[in-house]
Amino acid sequence: MSEATVPALGPLPARLARLYGGLALYGTGIALQIESGLGNSPWDAFHQGVALKTGLSIGAVIIVVGALVMLLWIPLRQRPGFGTISNVIFVGLFTDAALYLLPTPGHWTLGWLYLALGVLSIALATVLYISARMGTGPRDGIMTGLMRMGLSVRLARFLIEIGVLAVGWLLGGTVGVGTLVFALAIGPLTQLFTRWFPLT
Repeated sequence: MSEATVPALGPLPARLARLYGGLALYGTGIALQIESGLGNSPWDAFHQGVALKTGLSIGAVIIVVGALVMLLWIPLRQRPGFGTISNVIFVGLFTDAALYLLPTPGHWTLGWLYLALGVLSIALATVLYISARMGTGPRDGIMTGLMRMGLSVRLARFLIEIGVLAVGWLLGGTVGVGTLVFALAIGPLTQLFTRWFPLT
C-alpha cells in the first residue's frame, strides 16, 4: 500500500477506534449469544466445546484457536496485519470480561433478547473492524485463502463453518435455534451495516 492511499482510509486514531471498538463489541456479542443458551455460532460452539473439555475459559480458547488458525495462513499465503494480531488477543479477552459481567438470563424472553443483541453486535463489530483496514480476523483469513485457491466464498465459508460446528457439537458446545438464527441473519445484517461503514 502506498503512502498516497493511506489518507483515504481516515486518520489513524479513528481507524484504531473502529478496530478496538469492533473487537470489544465482537467479544460482547459472543458472550451475549453464549449466555442466551439458545445456540452459538459455529465457531463459538467449537470454542465452547473445547473449553468444556479442557477446563480453559472460552476467551482463552478463542485466543489459542486464533493463534493456531494463523498457522494455516502459511500454506495459504496469507499475511496478517496489526488488526489480525489484535483480533487474536482481544476478542477472547473481551469475551471473558463480558461473560463475567453479564447476568445469566432467568427467563426465556431475556434469552431471546441476548440472542438478538448478540447477533446484531457481531454483525456491526465485523463491519467496524474490517472497515479499519488493518487486517482480517484469523478465521476470515482461511476463507480468503481458500478463495484464492479457486473456491467460491459461499463454498469456502460453508465448508469451514459446517466443520467447526460439527466438532463443536460433538465436544458439547451449545447448538440450537440460535445457531440457525445466526446463520440466517449474520449476512444480511452485516450487509445492512456497510451502509454506514463501507468496507471499500
